[in-house]
Amino acid sequence: MTTALPRPAAPPRAALVAPKPTVRTARPDEAAALVALSRPFVRSGALRERPVSLYAAHAADFLVLRAPDGTLDGCVGLRAYPAEPGEGRERAGVVYNFCVAEHRQGSGTGAGLLRAVLTTARARSLDALFTATTGGAGLFLRYGFTPTTAHRAPRPWAESLDPRRNARVLVRTW
Repeated sequence: MTTALPRPAAPPRAALVAPKPTVRTARPDEAAALVALSRPFVRSGALRERPVSLYAAHAADFLVLRAPDGTLDGCVGLRAYPAEPGEGRERAGVVYNFCVAEHRQGSGTGAGLLRAVLTTARARSLDALFTATTGGAGLFLRYGFTPTTAHRAPRPWAESLDPRRNARVLVRTW
């Protein structure tokens, strides 16, 4: 006689197919959500304040992490700059307004957004990516960014940096 052992109950199907957060390009109608996501970082001094109209006008610059419930849990801007003629500079991009909602910090959300930015930059044939940070820069350094000076960066962006913020400028090339 064979005795069958009981099997553990299978988890509910919904638990097996839980929706994952997705990274995609922001839409202009999400400008207010981008402002709300950025607000804690503006208050802390990590980001400069930007008006809703700027987020709406430049929504295509932003990659956002959309949670399964529809909220935005992270965003990062990527602006491409053409190579400056006669100066031998690369076609470069700037990573800006990088923020992750507090409840998602430490979960890999920032790394996922940064990987998405790197993939997008390569797809756009950018030779270098610049960023400025007032934080520790650990995530950027882990992903191949190195300290540099603003004079190597695209001129319009470099000229927009506020020296009073004492931000570190970093570059990633490939």
